[in-house]
Amino acid sequence: MSDTTITEPKVTLELAKDHGLTEEEFEMIKDYLGRMPTFTELGVYSVMWSEHCSYKNSILEIKKLPNEGPQMLVDAGEENAGLVDIGDGLGCVFKVESHNHPSAIEPYEGAATGVGGIHRDIFTMGARPIASLNSLRFGDLDTPRVRFLLDGVVRGIADYGNSFGVPMVGGEIYFDEKYEGNPLVNAMSVGIVKEDRTASAIAEGIGNPVIIVGSDTGRDGIHGATFASEEISEESEDKRPSVQVGDPFSEKQLLEATLEVIKNGGIVGIQDMGAAGISCSSSEMTAKGGVGMHLDLDKVPAREEGMTAYELLLSESQERMLVVAEDGREQEIIDIYEKWDLNAVVIGEVVEGENVTYEKDGEVKADIPADSLVLGGGAPQYERETKKPEYLEETQSFDIDSLDHPSDHKEIMSDLLGAANIASKRWVYEQYDTMVRTNTVNGPGASDSGVVRIKGTNKGLAVKTDCNGRYVHLNPRKGGQIAVAESARNVVCSGAKPMAITNCLNFGNPYKPEVYWTFKEALAGMGDACRTFNTPVTGGNVSFYNENPEMAVFPTPVIGMLGLIEDLENDRMTPEFKEESDAIYYIGAPRKGLGASEYLHAIHDLTTGDAPEIDLEFEGRLQSVLLEAIQENLVNAAHDISDGGLAITLAEMSMFAGKGATVSVDKLGSNMHEVLYSEAQSGVVVTCSPDQQKAFEAHMADNDLPFIELGQVGSEDDDFEIADLLTFSQDEMISIYDNVIKAGMQQR
Repeated sequence: MSDTTITEPKVTLELAKDHGLTEEEFEMIKDYLGRMPTFTELGVYSVMWSEHCSYKNSILEIKKLPNEGPQMLVDAGEENAGLVDIGDGLGCVFKVESHNHPSAIEPYEGAATGVGGIHRDIFTMGARPIASLNSLRFGDLDTPRVRFLLDGVVRGIADYGNSFGVPMVGGEIYFDEKYEGNPLVNAMSVGIVKEDRTASAIAEGIGNPVIIVGSDTGRDGIHGATFASEEISEESEDKRPSVQVGDPFSEKQLLEATLEVIKNGGIVGIQDMGAAGISCSSSEMTAKGGVGMHLDLDKVPAREEGMTAYELLLSESQERMLVVAEDGREQEIIDIYEKWDLNAVVIGEVVEGENVTYEKDGEVKADIPADSLVLGGGAPQYERETKKPEYLEETQSFDIDSLDHPSDHKEIMSDLLGAANIASKRWVYEQYDTMVRTNTVNGPGASDSGVVRIKGTNKGLAVKTDCNGRYVHLNPRKGGQIAVAESARNVVCSGAKPMAITNCLNFGNPYKPEVYWTFKEALAGMGDACRTFNTPVTGGNVSFYNENPEMAVFPTPVIGMLGLIEDLENDRMTPEFKEESDAIYYIGAPRKGLGASEYLHAIHDLTTGDAPEIDLEFEGRLQSVLLEAIQENLVNAAHDISDGGLAITLAEMSMFAGKGATVSVDKLGSNMHEVLYSEAQSGVVVTCSPDQQKAFEAHMADNDLPFIELGQVGSEDDDFEIADLLTFSQDEMISIYDNVIKAGMQQR
């Protein structure tokens, strides 16, 4: 018991507003309690009803997404992460989450704790993490502040992930002034679990003990969830205490101990302490089980003297979990955690009723109906006002043909190869351990998606994060469709069947009608595509308020796609040219339209036009036909067309292999700027050996899928040539492509 008497402030409407609550919400709290809340209760409601925890402005739209399928082993949103059936008695647990606001203020710790938090979501369900990915957005690389943020974020991801021992197998990075001051840092984790060894985030069994395990609780991260639910401003620097501090070595111990505990049995439920800390894990587990819980906060191992109930409940100190044990088996669990040199302390028990009560210094500081706190229960749910942004009328009607297009395609190509959004991200991914645990088959850099083997089987998982915020900005519905379609196309190009998605929805302030209209449209587009590809949404994360004082970020619904390769030895595919004299084919839709392209951005300094064309039915057929061709050994390489268009796709296949090629694109159209640089969807470049060509062409014709032979793969001594338009030596291309990010960061 503390010797210090703390005088808590009087709870008023003004204090509630200071906690991010509205007057309407303050009245709701009083109605739930039947009285004025205590200061501690106000704090708990403020974090649990923050956007970050409650999804109060998004849940009604999220519920419209397709979330059912025979591959789903748990309902979307029911557990810490999604869980899908991958056969052989195994499940894949995966999820992507944001740590945007903390990374904007303290990039190293913000990114590091984002990685730690997403891994805990995976192993809390009993799965061992086997792969990491990320999706990052920054402002202009020429800006010193952006270089500072990029350096800190990459080091934070690398140091935490490398120490924790999970390979980084893929990711994406975009640079645009729209992300100036508000970077996006989304982290994804993928794990494997035996279906009979999963754990649930639930409290059940009256009298069962409740144990806090892991690190001590400190004052770091208090109101982190609230901080993540407001716009970044000049005052945000003062909120560094809201950024948590991570310890990857403690998390590694926590991983091993937790998996051992789950295997050993004796637990009823377990949940990670992420956003909102003890208050979140206790209330969500209690509400899910339909029981009550009583916690004595004096028993919580604290890192600092004199911590109040308010601080202990709201702290977001990392590497902690809450466990509900079977009565009488708590010592078994404690012994395992202590063997791994971790705290494991009984701090309460499951009780009758529906309330969570928190006691400190012999006094009940909070007594709250658990269901009133949680998503899907009593937390508020809002449908916000919508308004189509006025800028769309101007951008979508922009006449791109009115531009004076440069005629020197080699110069254009040089500029595109040197554009930060296209150039090699080697400077970034070489800081990550991509091979730890020895399961990585396709790593970052020269692959359409990351691929990891599933040990003990012939199978592999293909995983990809993907979204082009520029597309969503210019056509939210189409942009949402493309985010799903391209991530699915990427795993197909690696030889995998798309299975399911997770998502991280990064948008601006939902109280602005234009932002909310964009949000609704983008989710509708995602839903369209998921239904087409039979890839249900297993869960994810919403991150609103991604704005700096000048502007909102591009709306960026990042998709984390999971694909399954049934026969890793036979079906795995990579994008690089393979053998000299292999035929190069284009398959897919016409190359038309330059709207929203990197060409417009890099060459004309414009973000305008409509998003690229996509026909979801055609896209689905393309992916199905291509996957069959890969599985029937009809192609040697496959690479989808995205940023920079066909020209960049061909150049990458050449550079990744270190082999030249001679191609002609005349049969694809007469407008060479569209043919080469359009980012129209549903296009893939493949190669075939001479003895595969007849069967490949028959397969395409039988499935009524357009294909055009473009040319041949050359040798290591040959140039990369697009007939009558441009010629590059390998050294010329690589010297541009490989050094952009590195050179930019050397300016620090």
